[in-house]
This record gives sequence, structure tokens and C-alpha cells, in this order.
Amino acid sequence: MTRPHYKRILLKLSGEVLMGEGGKTIDPEVTARVAEEIAGVKAEGYELCVVVGGGNIFRGLAAAAQGFERGTADYMGMLATVMNALAVQNALEQIGVDTRVQSAIPMQSVCEPFIRRRAERHLEKGRVVIFAAGVGSPFFTTDSGAALRAAELNCDALFKGTSVDGVYDADPKKVKTAKRYETVSYDTVLSKNLKVMDASAVALCRDSNIPIVVFNIREHGNFAAVLRGEGVSTVVRNEQETK
Repeated sequence: MTRPHYKRILLKLSGEVLMGEGGKTIDPEVTARVAEEIAGVKAEGYELCVVVGGGNIFRGLAAAAQGFERGTADYMGMLATVMNALAVQNALEQIGVDTRVQSAIPMQSVCEPFIRRRAERHLEKGRVVIFAAGVGSPFFTTDSGAALRAAELNCDALFKGTSVDGVYDADPKKVKTAKRYETVSYDTVLSKNLKVMDASAVALCRDSNIPIVVFNIREHGNFAAVLRGEGVSTVVRNEQETK
């Protein structure tokens, strides 16, 4: 399938991507491998921003189910994303990639506050910008934060790096006959509840006409390969473009 040319990309990573074996919350070796994937794409001339979830450290919704007040639990989860963002920044800068972390919750001693025009300028100067703390408010996921930042910064696509190679009609880890979509529409994802991202994130990408590319970030070199049209992935986009 011929893929459109993207210039500015937002990469959404789950916090679990940074975990190592044995339950290590942030594995330096795994984080370094993720940084190498990002650096490889950056070296090919793309403008790149990143959103990392916090589920490897603290998941607000799960904590709320265990008795935490939901707003407090979500704020704790947002702080976990800041820790992950700093870990990815450290790994990128160790291999010579200039980065900035911007947080939706101001914490000037640690990172920059999110300012859209400043983020634009960083991207124009060739820096990787890592967005932390979601949208800065509880009851929204980091998926929604990623979609919002992608829309605000006029990104050409939102790439979701996962542990599977695309979107399936059933859970491929549980159903051996599950079929992978090459392309699928936003409306199909929403109506069939395909678990690509949360519904509000998918709807925002649909309304902003930002394709969502789902691929396996754990496979070495796959991020760059997908951008070249060589890797395996699923593209979520408008109905007329899937035909």
C-alpha cells in the first residue's frame, strides 16, 4: 500500500513499552532501544513529538477502582507520565538527540510548561518535543492528550507504538484467527470498539483528519520501516480513503 508522505509526526507510546522483564518499571535498556527507534526516524528528517503514558508506574483508572478518588488518581497518573518523559529525554540526549519536555501541569524546575508556539519553534529547530501530563486535567487519558497535541501542532499523522503490528478484528493474543486490517475507518473503529485508542481520541483525530498509524514499536527498526512503507501496520483514516 502506498502511504502518504508525512513531515510532522506525533508518536504515542504506552508506559508499558518502557518496562523490562521481571516487572522493572522503567528499564534503561528498553528505554534506550525506544530512543534509538525515535532517533532513527529523526535522522531521516521528520519533525517528531512524543507522548508517553504512565501505566508502567501508576494507572489512574485502575487506582480509582481500588478506592482512590478519581481526580486524585488521575493526577497521580499524570505525574507518572512526567517521569517517563524525563526517562525518554535522558535516553535520547545520551545518543545526541536534542529534546525538550513540556508538561501540561507547570513544574518549571523539571521541564517547560506546554506552550504551543514554543513547541512549534522547537520542532522547527529540529528538536524532539516530549509532551507530559496529558491534557492537565483528570478524566482524560494520554490517548486524548496525544490526539489533542497532534491537532494543536498540525501533525500529519499520529503513530501509536504498541506490542502488536496493527489493528485486528479480535485480540490476536487470544484469538488465533484474528485478521489484521490494512486500513480501517475511524467510524469502524468506534462502532466495533476496536480498542485502538479511547473514543474521544479517535473522534478528535477523525474531526481533525489526522490518520492514526498503529504498529509494533518493539520490533527493531520498525518505526522507520513503516514510514518508508515497508513495515507492517494499520492506518486508521476517513472512510473514503480506506477503499
